[in-house]
Amino acid sequence: MQFPSFEWPQQSGTPGSRELDLEAPRVTKRHRKLLLKNPPSAQALGSPADPPRSWEQLSLIQEARKRLVRDVCAKYRSSSKRTVTPHHVSRIFVEDRHKLLYCEVPKAGCSNWKRVLMVLGGSAASTGEIKHDAVHYGNHLKRLDGFDQRGIAQRLQTYTKVLFVREPFQRLVSAFRDKFENPNTYYHPVFGKPIISKYRANASQAALRTGAGVTFKEFMQYLLDVHRPVGMDIHWEHVNQLCSPCLLDYHFIGRFETIEEEANFLLQRTGAPRNLTFPRFKDRHPQAERTSAHIAQRYFAQLNASERQRAYDFYYMDYLMFNYSKPFKDLY
Repeated sequence: MQFPSFEWPQQSGTPGSRELDLEAPRVTKRHRKLLLKNPPSAQALGSPADPPRSWEQLSLIQEARKRLVRDVCAKYRSSSKRTVTPHHVSRIFVEDRHKLLYCEVPKAGCSNWKRVLMVLGGSAASTGEIKHDAVHYGNHLKRLDGFDQRGIAQRLQTYTKVLFVREPFQRLVSAFRDKFENPNTYYHPVFGKPIISKYRANASQAALRTGAGVTFKEFMQYLLDVHRPVGMDIHWEHVNQLCSPCLLDYHFIGRFETIEEEANFLLQRTGAPRNLTFPRFKDRHPQAERTSAHIAQRYFAQLNASERQRAYDFYYMDYLMFNYSKPFKDLY
């Protein structure tokens, strides 16, 4: 069988471009009407329930996803021009051998993607031998913001830019379960203590001292508060803020829900070794069930309808840009 050619588009001109101003969490009805006049079909963008198998289908899905991102970006474009800065590429990892740029979206398969990059770069022989600490603290991978301006521009223009996303509510619940329902020497004191202090009436001295035991409702109060007692974190930050998809024009946009199939498709097309496939194992807390739609809905059921709506508005751009369906029927 002959597969179709799958050429990555070249970045034209300089890396300077126009970027959206998507920082505000509020989304108006006018915005929704503007962008939902001609929504793409789920079949065109791929469905986790019925994943495509041929390279032709995967190629068409990629084109549809990239087209949707371009359409959303065009309709929300700000009037000011934006130039790529080191901040915009601070979450992007570089693999020079195979000319890959991977933007890290936490809780969307990033640990296993880092393992893949380490094998591609020669830091390890196989993904299975790489421990968690080596992935996140071993300094085996280079970030794009570590290069000078010329090095950044050259790689943005010639390398394959890769982004993997996840259903926003499921990604958020996965982050909450990982960081607040398990012992954690960073998130409990840095985030847990101020969250409990501000949002829990009659908090115990032990809770105020350790920051352990934050509830999902308290966490959502913090997240949706315009006067947060502590800032945002990459594990629940918007994809737009992490990866600047309207500025960087990604060549490949994958989904966590079908990550093995799509990552392996990408690896084959970029000349990776035949024996390198995307890892199946769960990086953290392997005994815990992976966060699913059912689990995410169970957590969000703890909120009232107004709170769920505010959470959906907060992540609306991620829902819209990457074509994820509304997680609750009463959302508008």
